[in-house]
Amino acid sequence: MRISPAPLLALLAVYCAASLMTGCSTFSGPSSLPALYEPEPVQVELGKASYYAGRWIGRLTADGEHYRADDCTAAHRKLPFNTMVRVINLKNGKSVIVRINNRGPYAKGRILDLSIVAARKIDMISDGIVPVRAEVLKPIEVISKPNRIAPNMESGE
Repeated sequence: MRISPAPLLALLAVYCAASLMTGCSTFSGPSSLPALYEPEPVQVELGKASYYAGRWIGRLTADGEHYRADDCTAAHRKLPFNTMVRVINLKNGKSVIVRINNRGPYAKGRILDLSIVAARKIDMISDGIVPVRAEVLKPIEVISKPNRIAPNMESGE
């Protein structure tokens, strides 16, 4: 019995497309597969974002992990930890996907504090504080069950 390569090529195409769409690829969460998200955000918030680096590098975040400057993470006051958020810089239209792992910012009018690498990806370093659109993303399970052989194939029919 010969298996067609088409399903494998389709899976490879999905994997490649997903790795390009995830923005920062430094997140090493529970799954090693890239994440895909529903096209419509679950929640949208408008406000200002800042970023943090320097003296914060290496310190513990609110979820207990160490802050690493090369991770695409962010601080938000209320969103659950590990929530994925697309952050769009409203000044230039650039976007990045970050994972919430900290609490803050505590400055009035700000909704997010981004890691330095996330801030670089949306070109906000020189401005320091920029208006953003924060979209909470809902992940899509690409493969939820293992592949199974159809019953008629087991009997050789």
